[in-house]
Amino acid sequence: MRDLRLALLQQELIWQDAPANRDRFEACMEPLKGMDIIVLPEMFNTGFCMEVSRLAEPPEGETSRWMKRMAAGKDAVVTGTLMIKEGDKYFNRLYWFEPSGLCRHYDKRHLFSLAGEEKVFSPGTEILTIDYLGWRIKPMICYDLRFPVWSRNTDQSDLILYTASWPARRSLAWTALLQARAIENLCWVAGLNRCGPDGNGEAYKGDTRVYDPLGELELDAGSEPGVYCITLPASRIAEVRERFSFLNDRDQFQLEL
Repeated sequence: MRDLRLALLQQELIWQDAPANRDRFEACMEPLKGMDIIVLPEMFNTGFCMEVSRLAEPPEGETSRWMKRMAAGKDAVVTGTLMIKEGDKYFNRLYWFEPSGLCRHYDKRHLFSLAGEEKVFSPGTEILTIDYLGWRIKPMICYDLRFPVWSRNTDQSDLILYTASWPARRSLAWTALLQARAIENLCWVAGLNRCGPDGNGEAYKGDTRVYDPLGELELDAGSEPGVYCITLPASRIAEVRERFSFLNDRDQFQLEL
């Protein structure tokens, strides 16, 4: 396990224009060198919306092929979510493309009922934990952040990674819950959020943040678009867990889906 280098791409999104968003993020990635993981926002190719009949892509559609190319070209994981149609169902799906071409995916479990997401998308049923460069990494999506049982560190995860379109009017919950997930799980937590307005008039504040395993703030991107890079020292996990054995006192229970 070595130090892990993250690039968090906090950007405004061009409403429902996948080619333009791919071009924007490709330009953001162009100067990046030496990163291990490049993180894109929730529904980074369209903005958060429900127009699946017009905007959803097949599992191996243009945007997922683009992600695969970017991962190979930057020699880094590229991860983010988009609308996927698989069979007769739609998913808010996070793709995780490694430089080798290996692809994993996670389907958003908690669908945002205030916006009617559950009426359009099918929920995921499995937690994904990825072993990468000696780290155990658990990717989650936006609203999942509100549900601590789903994020619960039952498998010695070292990093929980949230990618989001979290509205500015609920930014207090965003920052408070990110810190709480780090403290209760004794792991690094990184939350990437988009910024700027969307086509429905919703405002997004950004507030991309990274917290260490004790909940100390290590990165605060504020509200401006940018590419925010941080190196997570692997030693911090061992230091904290050796000193504080809180995970040994976890309750045991069965999660019902």
